Amino acid sequence: MSMWRLRHQGSPREISDLSVQQIVDGLRDGLWETTDEIRGPSDERWQAIESHPQLREIAEDLATPPPVRHEDPTSLDMNALIDVCLVLLIFYMITTAYAAMVQKSVPLPMTRADAKGIKVIRVDEVKSKMIRVQTYLDASGKPVVRVENQTLKDVLDADGMKIDADKVRAALQPYVKGESHKTEVLLDAREITWENVVLLQDGARAAGVQTVHHLLKK
Repeated sequence: MSMWRLRHQGSPREISDLSVQQIVDGLRDGLWETTDEIRGPSDERWQAIESHPQLREIAEDLATPPPVRHEDPTSLDMNALIDVCLVLLIFYMITTAYAAMVQKSVPLPMTRADAKGIKVIRVDEVKSKMIRVQTYLDASGKPVVRVENQTLKDVLDADGMKIDADKVRAALQPYVKGESHKTEVLLDAREITWENVVLLQDGARAAGVQTVHHLLKK
């Protein structure tokens, strides 16, 4: 059997008694490089493995790296985008339904004038103890608030349909903190939504009002 010798490029040490198959297996296993040098039984000088006539083709096949697959940069994973859109759609549907439920007009409960538990207030008590607040809808359907027969300006929120509780508080505070020191409100609420009634009461409470009386018609 013809035996071969091999040495690493530039190294004085060599490995002898190798067959061609062992050299090929060593190249595939990464034991040596194609630039390492070999010398066959009939060779007069050392040659690089990649230059030897018997091993040139094998070295070229092993040295050629596999083609790199580049993914198309224009491809997009739409699954994440669909998930986000679905969550936003569900959130929008829930908030829209809740807003419609809150803004729904709820009529105030009606009670007969002779029913038990209704307090009859005299005119002098209203003048001395209570702040008269009247609310109704104008021709365009927007709430109007009047305090002591004076129409409040800019009392609505930015949407123009809800009463601003902070502005109600600012309008009532002079009556609560002033010389009259009235801590009760007589509220005549007509046609407005229950949400606006609650906002009126919240503004009155913030101004220091202790009791809110609702005016009932006979």
